[in-house]
Amino acid sequence: MKGITWRVVATTTIILIALFKTGDISLALEIGAIEFFIKFALYYLHERAWQMAPRGSIRRMNPFRSKKKESSEATVADNTKESASVKS
Repeated sequence: MKGITWRVVATTTIILIALFKTGDISLALEIGAIEFFIKFALYYLHERAWQMAPRGSIRRMNPFRSKKKESSEATVADNTKESASVKS
């Protein structure tokens, strides 16, 4: 429901902007209809693209990710391996 209400708000906004800029209600409605279908298709394609990306791969590619966090994650993994080998 949230997605539908947002789509109504966004399309209404573009219709009002087009009406304000053109002064022609039929042109504003036409622009709103075009915007609705184009964004609907783009959203679908965007979601499909994200479904094809392997989980976690985007996070690893992030250049702003803290190196400190990566090293602490490696340390935790190393400690886990060490404690497992000690118990064996």
